[in-house]
Amino acid sequence: MLNHGPRKKKFRALIVDDVKSNLLTLNEILKNNYIVQIAMNGNKALEIANKSPSPDIILLDVLMPGMDGYEVCRQLKRGRRTADIPVIFVTSMNEIEDETYGLQIGASDYLRKPVNPDTCRVRVGNQLRLIKNRELLKNRTMLMEKLVLERSLDLLQTQDVTIQCIASLAETRDNETGNHILRTRSYMELLSSSMAQTKLFANKLNEDLMSQIVKSAPLHDIGKVGIPDSILLKPGKLTQEEFEVMKLHTIYGGDALDQAEKRLGGNSFLQVAREIAYYHHERWDGTGYPNGLSEEEIPLCGRIMAVADVYDALISKRCYKPPFSHAKAVELIVQGSGSQFDPNIIDVFKEVNDSMRILAMKKIDDPEQLEALRAVN
Repeated sequence: MLNHGPRKKKFRALIVDDVKSNLLTLNEILKNNYIVQIAMNGNKALEIANKSPSPDIILLDVLMPGMDGYEVCRQLKRGRRTADIPVIFVTSMNEIEDETYGLQIGASDYLRKPVNPDTCRVRVGNQLRLIKNRELLKNRTMLMEKLVLERSLDLLQTQDVTIQCIASLAETRDNETGNHILRTRSYMELLSSSMAQTKLFANKLNEDLMSQIVKSAPLHDIGKVGIPDSILLKPGKLTQEEFEVMKLHTIYGGDALDQAEKRLGGNSFLQVAREIAYYHHERWDGTGYPNGLSEEEIPLCGRIMAVADVYDALISKRCYKPPFSHAKAVELIVQGSGSQFDPNIIDVFKEVNDSMRILAMKKIDDPEQLEALRAVN
């Protein structure tokens, strides 16, 4: 019965020697197991090696007129297409120095003339098995990298969705913040990416940190879940006592994220989220809360969030105020440069504030708020 199963690939062996009898000998040894190609000089060998399909192995004479085997080997190892083809020198030279030199320039093995057929088959087979094993390892590595990438993407997507769900759940308790977390996330992305283009912040905001800042921004007010409804949902301005309770949302949120970070044994994403939750109400002049930090004592992500959060609060409608126009919001924020806000971040804010207005308009449904954003003054 005929076997119609898949046939194994036959390796290609290139024999290079200027003596015809040597070529015939090696061809006789290899022809039953390999597709044999022949070259009688170095130039022809390089020509064949650079054609497709390339040989899988080259048996190369050392002493040839014109270009010797050493030079052929050097050129093969310099070529992008041919660098990985194993070379076995076939030579009558018996000096250890000659063998060492050949191995140094890239040869994989040596065969002595006159060639022993069994030795030749074993050494050629060993080199080709190495090739096969390298290819298997490469394929397995690529498969593992693909699986790891897919797994990482799944985890990142799960993380993003979880963050959004948790933040949205907290936002449902605050009936005045409609889409606040979506807008502030967009502002954070715009501000951080724009800051990274400046000389001052280029070394402080790499791609990884910016990604973590954007992802963790929706958790900045997560601590509001701990604020009593009587204060959080109060239809009017808070008293001083009530405001002191409201300020605790920074502690509640920061502490919760701090505990999560500790349980995971340290997590860069949670560290950024914790810093944003704790410090987005700190002020540049040290009069903010909860810790009264000033200037660069305030983590950078908290300083950026402060600008994004206040801008959105100003352009949003509250029970105690109408939405401010974009121009008025920008004016108030710029006035806070050096007191409430990091002046270097405000310099960037002044450059990109109109882009923030456009981002806000895409995520606001209330006609009054839209009208205020469209207003010239």
